[in-house]
Amino acid sequence: MTRYLLVPGRGAPRPEHWQQRWADAHPDWRWAPPPPGPPLVLDERVAALHAAVGADDEPAVLIAHSGGCLVVATWADRHTGPVRAALLVAPPHLDPRWRPGPDDPPDEPAWVMPRRRLPFRAVVVASRTDPWATFDQARGYAGDWGADLVDAGDAGHLDTASGYGPWPEGERLLASLA
Repeated sequence: MTRYLLVPGRGAPRPEHWQQRWADAHPDWRWAPPPPGPPLVLDERVAALHAAVGADDEPAVLIAHSGGCLVVATWADRHTGPVRAALLVAPPHLDPRWRPGPDDPPDEPAWVMPRRRLPFRAVVVASRTDPWATFDQARGYAGDWGADLVDAGDAGHLDTASGYGPWPEGERLLASLA
């Protein structure tokens, strides 16, 4: 049996967001961590994902959106555990020169997206109109991570604001990873 762990982005997904819909449709799937509101404190999120992955020997499939992709890549850079695959949707581009702003926790270090090959199968879904990353930036992540790249076309950030409540193509991609 495969475990599914949903890794939220920066904030809590709205009820109509595809990730929340999937969670509602599959009560045995778990959030890792449960969706918080901002801010995203990376070390806390990575620790929560590590605890969720290590809670069972059964391999997990990780389902991450936006900032959740940063959490997954950082977890894989620091830890190992029973992960079969990951669906990484709309990873944001992190400028290596970025520093925390006034609304971020004062002791939060600058975030850097790990670029090492992931030790499990992964699919990156990227949009050509994502305001948080260009398609070429997402293609770079996919290449570095050894992930397949899916071109979602003109899909914004693949979130509720971009019209993604139901997302049947995402469900097909996820089924191919299980």
